[in-house]
Amino acid sequence: MPTASTNGTIVSKKTKAEVERESTLSTIRTKLGLEPEPPILDGHDIHHNLTWSGIRVILREPFAEFFGTFVMVCFGDGSVAQVLLSTGQATAPGGNGFGNYQSINWGRGLGVMLGIYVAGDSGGFLNPAITLAFCFYRKLPWRRFPIYTVAQILGGFCAAGVVYANYLNPINRLEGHGIRTTPPNPTATAGIFCTYPQAFMTKASQFFSEFIASTLLMFVVFALKDDSNPGAMGKSGAGQLFPLALFFLIFGLGACFGWETGYAINIARDFGPRLMSYIVGYGPGVWSAGSYYFWIPMVAPFCGCLFGGFLYDLFVYTGPESPVNTPWLGFKYLFTGGYWRKKKDQEKYDV
Repeated sequence: MPTASTNGTIVSKKTKAEVERESTLSTIRTKLGLEPEPPILDGHDIHHNLTWSGIRVILREPFAEFFGTFVMVCFGDGSVAQVLLSTGQATAPGGNGFGNYQSINWGRGLGVMLGIYVAGDSGGFLNPAITLAFCFYRKLPWRRFPIYTVAQILGGFCAAGVVYANYLNPINRLEGHGIRTTPPNPTATAGIFCTYPQAFMTKASQFFSEFIASTLLMFVVFALKDDSNPGAMGKSGAGQLFPLALFFLIFGLGACFGWETGYAINIARDFGPRLMSYIVGYGPGVWSAGSYYFWIPMVAPFCGCLFGGFLYDLFVYTGPESPVNTPWLGFKYLFTGGYWRKKKDQEKYDV
């Protein structure tokens, strides 16, 4: 904040109107569940009197989550599109298209890594299930959960639209103009945008495939963010290597657990693009395919991430902010209301 010193007294150079405007912006941010002061460097606030600058100040973290998820889904869905739509192309290196299943895992992993770099100001959650787990176990303010979730789902929705527009001609070439189908149709392209299970999967096996992958995801994320766990990073968590570590984690989940259901593990990267695919013409099949599989990647990641976080805190984590490290593993506070009062009065969250 620009100040001037007069006889040892610090006097602000800001006008009354500027102070009132900043107060208004802080009030709006607080009502949205964000910190009163946005994560902006000193000297970067000189243009906050502009209308768009004010909007950007208010929604800085949601914008970060939106574009982080947008980048993640662009790379992820784009990799699926390139592999699927170029299959069998003899002019490609190797004579059989531009990529294979591992190319998709590379794209998904890179998308997550780069998305986290984009969304650094907000914490780079990019996943409503991970956001929920951080609210529950790591004191992320609960009021951020709704606006982060909306931003993440919208980011995935818009990214799917960009990928569809980019690959519209190859999709038409494969399926035919005006024809859009879902699996198990042999020429279906709906799988570019969201996940569909293998035909032999039962409803229970669909759920547990997503549940197990989400549990592993959350367990490892908490390990990488744990400053008290030396691991391979020293006693500072993964630090600046966290996005790179997430790249390998997502790549590994795809390589080891991706076949059965496509490892959605994230409602933002599945429901948002699924809704977009419905809008652009894939029809009700996006909801009914796989015996109405669509709800599995909406529910299982939340269950899996909460369970993965619980396992890590139960057996490894010693931090006092986790409800697991309270009487009765946190259930006492949960059922008596003390947990929610504590959440309401919690201190500032550090991303």
